[in-house]
Amino acid sequence: MIKTNGGFLISQIKAVQGRVFEKLLTKSGVDEYNGAQGRILYVLWQEDKLPIVELSKRTGLAKTTLTSMLDRLEGKGFLSRCADKENRRQIRILLTKKAKALEDKYNEVSNEMSEIFYRDFSDNEIRDFENKLNRILENLKEK
Repeated sequence: MIKTNGGFLISQIKAVQGRVFEKLLTKSGVDEYNGAQGRILYVLWQEDKLPIVELSKRTGLAKTTLTSMLDRLEGKGFLSRCADKENRRQIRILLTKKAKALEDKYNEVSNEMSEIFYRDFSDNEIRDFENKLNRILENLKEK
């Protein structure tokens, strides 16, 4: 196999992307939560009332990390926890009105981030690139 730098490049991109995203959030006036907390909110904006285990899978965050982040988001009034009606041992995470009101602003920042990310890429290049990233992700999940 040839010498590769893909993993290193992905790590660098993640670090730089996180800093840029934080700056964009601050510039747009969204300073109530950080980028990592935004990832949790983003998943819940797609589907609210998820169990913690499912939220962990969708965000890629370990349950212990997720729990402390949920505590902070709950303390800021962005979400609440409630027992599942059919399985009381299972806790579901619900967005509050305060969190729902921030979705449009977050999407604006996310769109701006995508424009930065894919500047000078054609639609075909974007699709091809994301297909390859999905293949890498699936390879990693198999392990």
